[in-house]
Amino acid sequence: MAKRPCCGPGYKSPLDAMKGPREKIVYLPCIYRNTDIEKPDYLATVDVDPKSTTYCQVIHRLPMPNRKDELHHSGWNACSSCFSDSSKRRNRLILPALISSRIYVVDVGTTPRAPRMHKVVEPTELFWKCNLANPHTTHCLANGQIMISCIGDPSGNGKGGFALLDGETFEVVGNWELPGEAAPFGYDFWYQPRHNVMMSSEWAAPKALANGFNPEHVKEGHYGSSIHVWDWTTHKKLQTLDLGEEGLVPLEIRFLHDPAAAEGYVGCALSSTVFHFFRTEKGDWDAEKVIKVPSKKVEGWVLPEMPGLITDILISLDDRFMYFSNWLHGDVRQYDITDRMNPRMTGQVFLGGSILNDGPVKVLEDPEDQSQPAPRIIKGKRVQGSPQMLQLSLDGKRLYVTTSLYSAWDKQFYPKMIKEGSVMMQMDVDTANGGLKLNKNFLVDFGKEPGGPVLAHELRYPGGDCTSDIWL
Repeated sequence: MAKRPCCGPGYKSPLDAMKGPREKIVYLPCIYRNTDIEKPDYLATVDVDPKSTTYCQVIHRLPMPNRKDELHHSGWNACSSCFSDSSKRRNRLILPALISSRIYVVDVGTTPRAPRMHKVVEPTELFWKCNLANPHTTHCLANGQIMISCIGDPSGNGKGGFALLDGETFEVVGNWELPGEAAPFGYDFWYQPRHNVMMSSEWAAPKALANGFNPEHVKEGHYGSSIHVWDWTTHKKLQTLDLGEEGLVPLEIRFLHDPAAAEGYVGCALSSTVFHFFRTEKGDWDAEKVIKVPSKKVEGWVLPEMPGLITDILISLDDRFMYFSNWLHGDVRQYDITDRMNPRMTGQVFLGGSILNDGPVKVLEDPEDQSQPAPRIIKGKRVQGSPQMLQLSLDGKRLYVTTSLYSAWDKQFYPKMIKEGSVMMQMDVDTANGGLKLNKNFLVDFGKEPGGPVLAHELRYPGGDCTSDIWL
């Protein structure tokens, strides 16, 4: 284990984090909403230590006190942004519920392998104090507060605002953004204090996406296509970068981990593109498309063309590789991004998806000239669904993958996954030359859960990871 000087949670720098200990457990929210099972969602603890007798098993389940929450993304009460504060501990997992608008605060410090509930923040707190709902992304701040992006207002309309929680009491303090300055839509965000900037992205109006995806809602303007630039000190919205038809539904937004870097990437789901955003010589911000996954002409599907649907995206801690998942096509890709404006694909693995060679969809024309992939079977289990959420080990050598996106969309596009449950997989990464290889000895089958098949979503390590920690 890397020797650490004094201080608070996390690591002094991203490169220090790469020397941290190997992950032994991960936390995943497991969702029952939109399945046939009427039970609360829960937080699962999974053993990922190859030396353990419970390797690849769920070793603990913390059920929520309510049903139909739609647990989604989680964050921390403290992370590497608090490294200089020795009074802080990373001991609470902040677990917002996308649909119910509750915020669960989970004690993961007392017994990391068996988390317990610490506090429930009821949705009325968000509604009354912030006029916000549908919380999504959580980041801790260096001042001890917790910031959560929201995607709507209490009526289900799109509204991209940010709620602040007290880092000790977890009471809702109020809005981060200035009055009247919320974005039209919300989703993800990332901040870089050295450049006095925060960037946020857009998904859709909650009432449009609540029960599934309708292409007409895109035409009617219920989905976003912009990223927003905010002054980190004054909280003023400085710019809106409209990515247009090539940037429909920009989801995960990631600055490079180097806190001195004034650039990053955002994955645009519906357009299946990645944009590189950066500070210009003038001092403002701009974005340019650097990756396009072409749609495939198909028959036997709901539309004549199938986009890749880039959902999750992440960057290795040394800022060398970028990874993303194509949730419809079914592949995970690795790109070398050392030339920031010209990413180069260095790895690709198919792990399910909608174009399998034994399925109902026939690919008529593929600009990438790839054959339809075979179904993926791991340890006797056929993978239903498609690769979605990603998490990379600190050293960059292991990439973990889960298959559930959002229960209403899962039900619409991968109904068999609703019946059989999602899975968690792992790929080995060639960090020297680039490349991905499936670990055929690793599988967590959430179809075998005691309460019935469940949908496992985002992955979190107790010690922090490359999608939750921000360095100052």
